[in-house]
Amino acid sequence: MAIAVITGTTVAGYLMVRTDQSSAVGAAFAAAALPGTRAMAVLERQRQQMIVMDAASHTMHMVGAPKLASRVSSSTVSSSGGTGGGGISAPPPNPGTAQSIAYNMMSSFGFDPKSQFPCLDDIWTRESGWNYLAENASGAYGIPQALPGSKMASAGADWATDPTTQIKWGLGYIQSTYGTPCDAWAFWEGHGYY
Repeated sequence: MAIAVITGTTVAGYLMVRTDQSSAVGAAFAAAALPGTRAMAVLERQRQQMIVMDAASHTMHMVGAPKLASRVSSSTVSSSGGTGGGGISAPPPNPGTAQSIAYNMMSSFGFDPKSQFPCLDDIWTRESGWNYLAENASGAYGIPQALPGSKMASAGADWATDPTTQIKWGLGYIQSTYGTPCDAWAFWEGHGYY
């Protein structure tokens, strides 16, 4: 750091300037030298902040690396008919959400919600963000992104506006096409769709 003394007709003071900010040094000196400006107060606050940050950087040390939560790949989750326990246990989603509707409906399709819901959540989060009004350019519609959306009419006449109807159709589609949500997720991971 460099220390400079600035004197003028009405302003006198000092300034600590970081040498790695040399482009700002000239402007700082010029601003501080102007009578009647608040530049000295601003520069003093910045100097104090630099002192604090410099002291903090010398006293900080890594205690340990944080552990980040991560999704378990489908290869570690059991996909044997949805009843196997792959050691993965997902807590129930918040009540009143589309995710909660799906979680509670999974058993009726023979899927173990605790082990299979994380895979279903991965698919439908990526497909629609669990938005029952989601529509993409190709015409896929709803939470499960049925193409065309009118396919979901087999689950109920309110398929365009009811998340429960869309989820019912989507779980049936997964069951008949892939067997389990985790098998569908494994396919999705390899192809980018299901």
